[in-house]
Amino acid sequence: MIVDVPGFIAELKNHAIEHGFHVHDERHFIETYTMRQAFEIDLHPESACGGPVDLQLSLDLEPRTLMAFEDEIVMLAEDAYPSDDLTLDLLFTWQLPPLVHSPDLLVLATDLAGISGTELPTQISAMDSFTDVTDEAERSLGVVSRLEVPLAVLFHGDENSIICDALDRCCEVSEYLLNQVPAWLGSD
Repeated sequence: MIVDVPGFIAELKNHAIEHGFHVHDERHFIETYTMRQAFEIDLHPESACGGPVDLQLSLDLEPRTLMAFEDEIVMLAEDAYPSDDLTLDLLFTWQLPPLVHSPDLLVLATDLAGISGTELPTQISAMDSFTDVTDEAERSLGVVSRLEVPLAVLFHGDENSIICDALDRCCEVSEYLLNQVPAWLGSD
């Protein structure tokens, strides 16, 4: 394989630890029919071992993308640099417990946009669920960021600057959420 994705995932875990995260678990799935792969890493900020904020990093690897990149590399001149057109999506998903007091989603989205910046845009969503029709709604909050990592960057081993910046921003988002969660859970 031209790009060492499992090696990238191992380095990603090491970087996460260096940036103040504690790694809990990792999973690697391979779909036998299409050879599509998924990598997942469960982690949280070191200061929040045991909750209430968890972060999952996931990478979905499409084999056709890798094959297209390999074809591009084979066709390149020896000193040419491959294009940044073919990318892998690295998803950062924060998980929170059901909230007693829901935040204003627009304010939260604005606050997180100021933290994560344009390099790691965040998406905020909320979902109300009802155990019974007569019960109050339980609100779950979803926070997701997506980072496009060009395969050319992985091929040349230049991913450290992209990953370090993203993990720094993830740490800041996690700390912000940790500071807000007690009020949302009604425990402050």
